[in-house]
Amino acid sequence: MSESGDESEKKQPTNWIQQHPVYQGMKSLEVGDSAQIHAAFLVYMDLSEARHWNEVSYMKSPELEVVLLEGREIEGGPVQTVLPLPVHQNVNHRSLRRVLDRGFPLLLCAVGSDSTLVYQRMTDGLVTPDPPVGPFQDVDRRHQRKRRQQD
Repeated sequence: MSESGDESEKKQPTNWIQQHPVYQGMKSLEVGDSAQIHAAFLVYMDLSEARHWNEVSYMKSPELEVVLLEGREIEGGPVQTVLPLPVHQNVNHRSLRRVLDRGFPLLLCAVGSDSTLVYQRMTDGLVTPDPPVGPFQDVDRRHQRKRRQQD
């Protein structure tokens, strides 16, 4: 009795991402760039499952031919737009301006080939940065103390 027929008929494991209903919905938007759809799905999962954002949804940007995400970081907070892009994809000022003109705060998310996600908050114009938070020491004073102790 030979089992060679049974072994050749074993099914390959299915890719759960391609079977996911959100991924299927993003594909149905007919963006055309499968790498951008994959990046958008990874960001969607990060926002909804790991970061617990509320009301995360996806839509097609007809001007840019990309999938955009929207959601609320905290319940009742402002809606934020997320532009997920694979790291190899270029973006220009005109593209960012089109997304910023929607009126919502924008997060640009670079998605690495190893699924690393890097978020960068984009603003319309110059914004004063928030002061640093944490236990920081004044480096100059520390150096002065060391000099006094050595003398």
